[in-house]
Amino acid sequence: MANIRVLLVDDHAILREGIRYLLSASGEVDVVGEAQDGVEALEMVEQLKPDAVLMDIAMPRMNGIEATTELKRRHPELPVLILSMYDSEEYVLPILKAGASGYVLKRAAAQELVSALKAVVSGQVILHPDIARTVMENIGQGGGAAAPAATATAQLGRADGTPHPQLEQLTEREREVLTLIARGLTNQQIGEKLFISIKTVQAHRANLMEKLDLHDAVELTKFAIKTGLVSLDEL
Repeated sequence: MANIRVLLVDDHAILREGIRYLLSASGEVDVVGEAQDGVEALEMVEQLKPDAVLMDIAMPRMNGIEATTELKRRHPELPVLILSMYDSEEYVLPILKAGASGYVLKRAAAQELVSALKAVVSGQVILHPDIARTVMENIGQGGGAAAPAATATAQLGRADGTPHPQLEQLTEREREVLTLIARGLTNQQIGEKLFISIKTVQAHRANLMEKLDLHDAVELTKFAIKTGLVSLDEL
């Protein structure tokens, strides 16, 4: 399997050098370019066509939230993984709303970062446990003006604990696939676990998004947690 081609975006040169070294040492990731802000990132994506973008949030000229929003507008299929020191909802919720596929804290181990990149390239959503709790606490409180996507998902649940009608319309296999998506498994891992092909997994994923009127793995994960299919401890 070819290495993942990654564009690294961070305004600190020393940090970029360290991250490049760690990723290259894994033997699974190639850092094909480095940008020091969102403006450069937009230009380099057009030139380099990376498989994924590893993005910081706090940067001059154009920050990570603004850059992710524009990248997803231009290249909706391009996964953006956030690597940040911040774990507060002030940063987490806007960046997820902007379309990021994952959020990893800078204190994460090198292998955790490599695994996160592999997951988002495979179409999965990756949230550090602390980030997942931040997201779900916001949903549990009904969300807020700063997080309309989370609020919309929260409205899918029932306060009285009874099964949600949207869950009841799913087949048993679709529930299994949804549970595994929420746990962060790749399409290949889901296929191996359920003894089905990757194409079948992709078909179930498409059916889930259509039936639930959800649009990506982040929203599927929130729905699975809200309806009790998985718990935060399983993430």
